[in-house]
Amino acid sequence: MTGLGLVTPAGLGTEASWQGLCAGRSAAAKDPNLSDLEIDITCRMPDLDVGEVLGKKAVRRLDRFVQLALVAAKEAIADSGLDPETWDGPRVAVVLGCGMGGAWTWETQHTRMLEHGPGKVSAMLIPMLVPNMVAGQVAMEYGAKGPNLVTATACASGATAIGTARDLLRSGACDIAITGGTEASLSPLSIAGFAQMGALSSRIDEPEAASRPFDVDRDGFVAGEASAILVLERDDDARARGAHRHAGVAGYGASADAHHITAPDPEGHGAELAMTEAIRDAGLSPSDVQHVNAHGTSTPLNDASEAATLRRVLRDDFVVTSNKGVTGHALGAAGAIEAAFTALTIERGEIPPTANLDSQDPEIELDIVAKAPRSQKVDVAMSDSFGFGGQNAVLVLTSV
Repeated sequence: MTGLGLVTPAGLGTEASWQGLCAGRSAAAKDPNLSDLEIDITCRMPDLDVGEVLGKKAVRRLDRFVQLALVAAKEAIADSGLDPETWDGPRVAVVLGCGMGGAWTWETQHTRMLEHGPGKVSAMLIPMLVPNMVAGQVAMEYGAKGPNLVTATACASGATAIGTARDLLRSGACDIAITGGTEASLSPLSIAGFAQMGALSSRIDEPEAASRPFDVDRDGFVAGEASAILVLERDDDARARGAHRHAGVAGYGASADAHHITAPDPEGHGAELAMTEAIRDAGLSPSDVQHVNAHGTSTPLNDASEAATLRRVLRDDFVVTSNKGVTGHALGAAGAIEAAFTALTIERGEIPPTANLDSQDPEIELDIVAKAPRSQKVDVAMSDSFGFGGQNAVLVLTSV
């Protein structure tokens, strides 16, 4: 992993996001776009002037999920030290994860059609809303002519993308992979849908305390927006050009629960398959894993199932955190931003705290970092991601 780019509710840019995460302050707040809804809290990122970063045309012609990815990609490629003007474009792949695509564009254009007729629908509707367009736009921006795809495994999408990109590098299909995830679906219809499912926290009177992974009083997640873009190269290639290497993507495991459309398998069999395969793929054993960046959504069922599975799969002295207390749940981008944060944990020897973990659920028997960051050398870490439909993706990251 030679390049990192982040735009999250914790901050704009990698360093700001990391500092916001380590501060343990939740980004959840009342969302003025949701004032007509019963649940009106989200984790939006700080003000981002897309026009200043990408140009005014990007504001008009790109949905926000693409805008965020392009901003993060710009930082990641600069961080990698690679020059898109001189790289071999056909050897550069783009693999990005996104769960919902241009939800805001779809909703606003549908409203326009109802109010003004089909002749007023934007000719850019389809190019702005389809999920694959984010990979296409990144490729066009940087001349990346290699394999180009978007993975859609719900809230596991970002991790699935990183694992897929790693496999393309291993197979020799590319020499550089721009990968990660993006999501910006905080539209009224999307949030109403999650609310009707009972997936969201109803703690609307104190939004900053609503996302509380592994806490005994957790009652649902807070939806967020974000993008994390990573640049991956084979280790020998990165060493040969003297690149800074943040961490290695050593293992990847994927599986399906084949259980329920939204609820996780309470026994965690699918998650266990993904965890054990990621560890095996990395050439390691469960006892090697020192740290887990958990999926940790703040939902009663997910947190309990994940915790029990971790206890069953790993040794007794691993340390856990969940970023979602700060960032909320960024859906298809979640796995990517958490992989990036896991890489920074390995690189910096600091595990960020789980925000709002005031009273740990007594049935969750894990060593979870809370209140403040914990300094600890981490050479092997695991990042969990699980999605609706029972889709699981787990990454093992190592020091380099």
